Amino acid sequence: MLNEDTNNQIYLQERIKNANKTYFVLQNFFKNKNISKRLKLRLKNTIIYKTLTYASETWTQTKTDRKQLSIVERKVYRRILGPVYDKEKENWRILTNKEIYEELKNLL
Repeated sequence: MLNEDTNNQIYLQERIKNANKTYFVLQNFFKNKNISKRLKLRLKNTIIYKTLTYASETWTQTKTDRKQLSIVERKVYRRILGPVYDKEKENWRILTNKEIYEELKNLL
């Protein structure tokens, strides 16, 4: 049986899909090494984040919903900021959540 929470969850999943589609349309832009990370972050905030949160002021957001939105946002940040080289293990790895927020603080 569908209730309001189920409808909100379905709508949130639809918004996440739309944000991912928007990212993949702009993927070549985000992969371009000649474009600064700062500009890529501005584009993320003006296009992808707006697509993700469209009409969010009308949602009843639960803790789970906020967590899903944060996961999607960090996923895009990781794609923009790229991997880092770990000298100890001598391989490439993705940024941790803490490293993402530190990098964003330095860029903005």
